[in-house]
Amino acid sequence: MKTEYDFQEFCDIIERLRSENGCPWDREQTHDSLKNCMIEEAYEVVDGINQYTKSGDYDNLREELGDVLLQVVMHSQIAKEEGLFTVEEVIDEVARKMVRRHPHVFGDAIVEDSEGVLTTWEEIKKEEKKGKTVESGTLHVPISFPALLRAQKIVKKSNKIRNMAYTKEELFSRLHIEATKLQTLCQEGALLEKQKKAYGDFLYTLSNLGLALNIDAESCLTEKIQDEISKLESNMH
Repeated sequence: MKTEYDFQEFCDIIERLRSENGCPWDREQTHDSLKNCMIEEAYEVVDGINQYTKSGDYDNLREELGDVLLQVVMHSQIAKEEGLFTVEEVIDEVARKMVRRHPHVFGDAIVEDSEGVLTTWEEIKKEEKKGKTVESGTLHVPISFPALLRAQKIVKKSNKIRNMAYTKEELFSRLHIEATKLQTLCQEGALLEKQKKAYGDFLYTLSNLGLALNIDAESCLTEKIQDEISKLESNMH
């Protein structure tokens, strides 16, 4: 084993694992079979970031970033075998995207602040998606996103389209109405489907309120769950 590997050598390792004389498990993998691996590894990176933020320990973050890179190279190798694209093309495309979407850095455009950067990014992104067959509508957010995260992204896009957003007071009022409706349906023994619909309305408005309060619903609930786990573990000792 070498003391240090570079990117090309890593790609060669993955290619060998996928070869006829490589690893049976790696050879069997497809884009579809690896979907959950990509999602799980992305969450592991987030956990690594949280650990680094709390303790300054970066070893786990470095390892988890490597696991995400493994997924990227694995998918690229599979695509290469299918005659679709190579990892070099993946890198070239994202590099071109970064240059194209940062005209204030690589061109003559002028932006005043981060908000201006995001506005320019979205305008260029919208122009790039014109005529493409992939789902890229104004309100498109991948269905594989966690529901709370997806809800807030949809709300944010909806607010831009309507050029307005509900106030905190309006959202608190809607929450009260929807909570009362859900309670009434439960007390009356309404069909489960009706209760689920009312509960969904409540959750969506709650996500909307989080956005109005500048609170990330996904991370907020994650932190709450972790607090509860800590309490339970504390009571067990």
